[in-house]
Parts: sequence; C-alpha cells; structure tokens
Amino acid sequence: MSENQINSGTVCLTKYQAYLGEFVYGGIDGAVTTFAVVSGAVGAGLNNEVIIILGFANLLADGFAMSIGAYLSSKSVKDNYNKHKLMEYWEVDNTPESEREEVKTIYRNKGFKGQLLEDVVDTITADRDRWVDVMMKDELMMSEEKKSPVTMGVVTYVSFILIGLIPLMIYVWDYMSYFAGNLFVWTSIFTSLAFIFIGFLKTYVTQTSKLKGILETLILGILAATVSYFVGDILEGIISG
Repeated sequence: MSENQINSGTVCLTKYQAYLGEFVYGGIDGAVTTFAVVSGAVGAGLNNEVIIILGFANLLADGFAMSIGAYLSSKSVKDNYNKHKLMEYWEVDNTPESEREEVKTIYRNKGFKGQLLEDVVDTITADRDRWVDVMMKDELMMSEEKKSPVTMGVVTYVSFILIGLIPLMIYVWDYMSYFAGNLFVWTSIFTSLAFIFIGFLKTYVTQTSKLKGILETLILGILAATVSYFVGDILEGIISG
C-alpha cells in the first residue's frame, strides 16, 4: 500500500470520526424511543403485529424528525456565523481605525504591551481575512462549524434507524418465521447490548470513563422502557375496565 493511499484512508477516517457525535446521539434516541414504544405496547398487551406497526412508525417518523432537527440546527449555526462574518468584513472595510483599536484592546487584555503589542496589531490588520478571523474568535467568541449540515442529518437518521431497529428485530423475526422464546425478554437483552455498544461509543465523544458512559446509557434505556411498560399496563387496565 502506497503512502498516498494510507494518507487518503487516514483523512477519510478522520472525516467520518467528526460525525461520531451525531451517530451516537441518533443511536441513543433511536434505541430509547423504539424500545419505549415496544415496552409500552407489551405492557398494554397489544399483539405482535401492532407492536411492529407502532415500532416502525416511530422508527421512521421520529428518526426523520430528529435528522431534520440536526440539519436545521447546524444550518442555523452556520448561517448565523456567516452573517456576523459579513458584518465584520464591512466594519473592517468601513471603520478600520475603530476595528484596529478593538484588536489592540483584545491583545492588551491578553497581556501584550508596548512595541510587541503594536507589532501584533500590525501583523493581524495587515491581512483582511486574518483580521476578520481574529474578530470572530476573540471579540464575538464564535467559531466556524466545519461539518456539513446535510451529512449531520443523514448520519443522525441512519444511526437512528440502525440502532433503533434492534428492539424490533425479534418481533419481525417471529412474524416472518417463528422465534422460540420470550420475545420481550430477548428484545430486552439485545437492546441492552445496543445500549452498551452506543454508550461505549459515547465515551469517545464526551471523553468520560467507559464504565460511566455505558451505565448512563443503559440506565436511561431501562428507565424509559420501565415507565412505558407500566404506563401501557395501567392504561390498558383503565380502558379494559
């Protein structure tokens, strides 16, 4: 394998790693909400066909809504950044002395003084793009979002579907052929493994301990499923009674 191929593969891997956060949170939401729907339906005593219908309706609709939310949120951040950047370009072009004083104030507050301060300000203001970048970062405290809003939405949706499908697999298997065993017990086992997997990935995003990340995700899923189960059971009792 050539050095260029290795470098190309490294760049590609780094690019996809940038979207790990979207994959993790899409997967968590997909697993939690779908498992909650299945648990509520089981608690209400609904048959397997209804569980599959409710599960897939949630999977497709909620996943789409979440992906649209991720796309719009990221796009709004980028649009807001670009709007302020255009404003800074206008100020640099039309009120350069005022903007230069702002740069000087920023770096004076950082501890620069005397001729060193003047040299730093001269260097920054000598390049229009560099000048605006400094104003964006140090005056407005804004940084540019490098990730694509479309890719963020797609990754979120794909993750939601892939991980969220796990609570439904046993029921689909049983519907298409036959699964020997307690469907909800096996669904709980497989979904718990999904929570462990996605919780493990989450630790790379949050930079927390692996045990903490796994337990947080697993407990969240269990609590959501437990609440849904008992709500379904209680409502079924009220309606049937």
